[in-house]
Amino acid sequence: MAVRCGVGLLLAAVLLGFIQTSSTLTFQVSDRSGKLCLSANFIMEFTVEYSTKTKKENTTFELPPDADVIKNASVCDNTTSKEILEVGFGKGHSLKMVFERNASLYMLSTLVLKFNLSDSSRFPNSSGELKEETRRSGIQADLNTRYLCKSSRSITMQNMSILISNVVIEAYIVNGTISMNETTCSEDKRFSTVAPIPTTGTPSTTSLAPPVPSKNPEVGQYSVNSSSGLCLLASMALQLNITYSTKNKTLKSEVLNLPPNATFSGKCENLTVTLNLVTGSTNISFHFGQNVSTEVYFLQSILVNASLPSEATEKHVNAFNDSLSALKGTLGKSYKCVAEESILVSDRASLNVFNVQIQAFKITGDKFGAVEECQLDENSMLIPIVVGAALAGLVLIVLIAYLIGRKRSHAGYQTI
Repeated sequence: MAVRCGVGLLLAAVLLGFIQTSSTLTFQVSDRSGKLCLSANFIMEFTVEYSTKTKKENTTFELPPDADVIKNASVCDNTTSKEILEVGFGKGHSLKMVFERNASLYMLSTLVLKFNLSDSSRFPNSSGELKEETRRSGIQADLNTRYLCKSSRSITMQNMSILISNVVIEAYIVNGTISMNETTCSEDKRFSTVAPIPTTGTPSTTSLAPPVPSKNPEVGQYSVNSSSGLCLLASMALQLNITYSTKNKTLKSEVLNLPPNATFSGKCENLTVTLNLVTGSTNISFHFGQNVSTEVYFLQSILVNASLPSEATEKHVNAFNDSLSALKGTLGKSYKCVAEESILVSDRASLNVFNVQIQAFKITGDKFGAVEECQLDENSMLIPIVVGAALAGLVLIVLIAYLIGRKRSHAGYQTI
């Protein structure tokens, strides 16, 4: 009986080890005196588009457990306004996080990804050598607080994207001690109604007031026509997040759900398509581009113009990002993503997109083409399949262990 139970528990432990495929990694940097000054915990997944001799390929992989801080490139001390965490992994790959601060906030101002495309284990048949891309992140928190975000956030670059989750970050740590105070990301606040637990630590002088909890927006239907037919079809729910300074020197965030009946217009051109959405004093313009050689369309830029509340120091916010590569699909097909995608417009504005199906340029008739699922949806579908298969395997292993043990038990009673 002991053998049977031991075998079953051992095999079960091995199987559960396979289920736990993602792990939170911890990276820390100390100053010249040896005191902790920067700490970061997160799960990060990369999707990279690269070229082979015949076509474009995509590969997706997680930041591996053997990733380590590059000490001579990671900096944080009182003599510099920037703090840098650089992590190396694999065969010449690296991730750099650059933090900056003002009088009340610190922010992850820049993300730099560098991949060695000659690493055949990550990029099979690649024809490239080195790829490097830079992007702002939109992550910010009050000084002397930890930034917490369990939710997944997608950060899109030109030919790469990052999916980051389970984040706990603090830069500019005081006296080498991680703060007990917290700044929670807006994504987590939308899905939690639990009141924050009060802490005894000293609050910062300037706080980021949480936005009013908001339900997910409703899906709107939009289209853009030309004399030769449709050049854009879109079905999506949109939520605008804006951060602004108030007259009493605090920072506040406002969440605006765009109504599905927002007024829309647009323009079709050979290489670009524009979609304008207007509701009240808020105007959002989407500009889609296409790469003819790779037969791909993508969201290239976003312009946001919105009025701010009377308590704000400015009357309007104007935000623009023209280095996007989001909502990417193959010409003639539609891009679909049920999961929420967060698109950073600037350090003051971001756009959350829900339940999107979109197609630009090459549209047959008035209907969406064949669907291409986003990586976020593929991951969410894969998890229950893997867990279900693992549980079925666990039951099978326990049953086999039971039968083996039962057979050995019966053998002990045979006549000699």
